[in-house]
Amino acid sequence: MSKTPLIDHLHAAWQRGPVSEVRFGSQRAVLVTGPADTLRVLVQDAASYTKQAHRARVLLGDGLIVATGDPWKRQRRTLQPHFTAPAVRRYAQHINGAAQRVARRWDALADTGEPTDIGQDMRFFALDTIWRLLTGTALDARTESELAAIDTVVAALPTTGSTPSGGPESGDQDGGGPPVGDQTSEGQDSDGQDSGDQAQAAALARIDAVAARAIAAAREDGPAAKTGILHSLTDLPDRLLRDELVTLIVAGHETTATALSWLHLLLDQHPQWREWALREGPAGYQALVGEALRLYPSVWLMPRHAAVTTELGGHTIEAGTRVLVCPYLTQRDPSWWPAATSFDPRRFAARPHPGTYQPFGVGARACLGQHFSLRETQVLLETLLPHFTPRFTGQRPVPVFGVTLRPRGPLTATLHRR
Repeated sequence: MSKTPLIDHLHAAWQRGPVSEVRFGSQRAVLVTGPADTLRVLVQDAASYTKQAHRARVLLGDGLIVATGDPWKRQRRTLQPHFTAPAVRRYAQHINGAAQRVARRWDALADTGEPTDIGQDMRFFALDTIWRLLTGTALDARTESELAAIDTVVAALPTTGSTPSGGPESGDQDGGGPPVGDQTSEGQDSDGQDSGDQAQAAALARIDAVAARAIAAAREDGPAAKTGILHSLTDLPDRLLRDELVTLIVAGHETTATALSWLHLLLDQHPQWREWALREGPAGYQALVGEALRLYPSVWLMPRHAAVTTELGGHTIEAGTRVLVCPYLTQRDPSWWPAATSFDPRRFAARPHPGTYQPFGVGARACLGQHFSLRETQVLLETLLPHFTPRFTGQRPVPVFGVTLRPRGPLTATLHRR
């Protein structure tokens, strides 16, 4: 099996044009990075480029991210009112509570000089925030520990969908991580596969147990539960309610935590932009987040399936072809972003050209929680940046191109008061 990292295959294809063929062994896929072509796939001709056999179904079941067709429309209508901009403003108490919790922890660590893992701190903040939003209660230690099982399942998910033997590795930039698809990695025996299946089953059982407790509490009509979104969804069938709850937990913390981790690393490398943002105020914080998401979009690859034969960018796309939209490469294209690999938040003084920036996706299937994610991120920055400066130790983390684009941890830092 090839050990070439997936990102290297895609980068080589990108050099050949905005719509280009990429081969994984004997299988052909099409990489799409051009802005107009991206909008064609995700918006204008989305019915021809569909999701198929979703890679996260084992975890998310029939939740919103996995659903298609009429079920997706119904589920989107049910959840959408909870994530509009006005609705998000009503969640200030939950977001502020989670941010202050991190601030208290950082304050204590600044006193002692004890190092912390910034990535874990950001993950806890994002998980605490979405848990408060869903259940009306702060995240407790037991639930946090049990929900760590999500990482076990996510780590085993394919990056691009099913790939035959000979495909590239999907994980770390140096070729590590799980293989793309269902093939066992080179040298792995059946006992290793069985062990992995058992670990995944155990992790899913822990996640299901957390979901069952949360749903039972929501149905008890307690005062805290009534402030959570989950309470308003209890008319859903039991299994679908579980799937939507897990979907909101996973989608509501993974991408936010990753984006905040990258931002702290970027500010450590470019401290002048911290001072700039503090002078600029809210607009400066928004620009910091926008630029971090441009360089490191959490959802860096969006697989689609050509449902019919179409034409795209002068190429014939046969029905059945896997189509890979890659925000990571589009958002680093020097044709659209001068000094594309440099961190410069001032770019966001102007609106990006259509199709050149899609960290939350675009079109009907754009991220439901975009307003919520941006708001919680800004609140945390407003709470922490004026008071604390993390100083990272050790080597600069490398990107891990898995289901999300995360920095390889731990992200060890000491905290210093400003």
